[in-house]
Amino acid sequence: MKAQKIYTIADLYDLSHTIAAGLFEGKTYPWEVLPLIKDYILQLGPTLPAEEYDHPAEGVWIAKDAEVFPSAYIGSPCIIDHKAKVRHCAFIRESAIVGKGTVVGNSVELKNVILFDNVETPHYNYVGDSILGWHAHMGAGSITSNVKSDRLPVCVKAEEETVDTGRKKVGAMLGDYVEVGCNSVLNPGTVIGPYSNIYPTSCVRGVIPEHSIYKDEKNIVPKK
Repeated sequence: MKAQKIYTIADLYDLSHTIAAGLFEGKTYPWEVLPLIKDYILQLGPTLPAEEYDHPAEGVWIAKDAEVFPSAYIGSPCIIDHKAKVRHCAFIRESAIVGKGTVVGNSVELKNVILFDNVETPHYNYVGDSILGWHAHMGAGSITSNVKSDRLPVCVKAEEETVDTGRKKVGAMLGDYVEVGCNSVLNPGTVIGPYSNIYPTSCVRGVIPEHSIYKDEKNIVPKK
């Protein structure tokens, strides 16, 4: 396994698969956009075509072909894009961009997040202060932990370097096509490279290389 590095936005994401592409312009690392999500939604929302998006509440825009269960809570600000599914008792607290074809499942909670197109958070997930790339999938019960127990700013750590995010709340940055197994915990500042898999019930921290399989902290192997 090659030495781990800190992944940039360009390393992790295909920006053609999110309505939030403009938010990443001029940034190097994905966590740099976290404090900007709220204002971006409030700026982008009014520009969305009324023939395609409903505007049921202040700061909320929902594509007309999205499926939102009546029991779901949609907090402001929020954009739910085309053909997304927000299922029973989902709790979208605030500052969430839910991509095209994305699934926000039963009892899932979202806060200050960008879910790229075709992301799946289908069952009992908490995703906070995080960015999930195109086709990323979180298995049932897997969560992002976004605050350290000592409440100090989160650092992203790899073998070659460490970056201080300057933020007390940073969850996980998942690249495109990342698969997270059931009941896993992604600790604050976790970064997972594209096309990698995380074994179920894992406790993950640091940077996981792309195209790899995380079995445990000492057993990360390249995909064949």
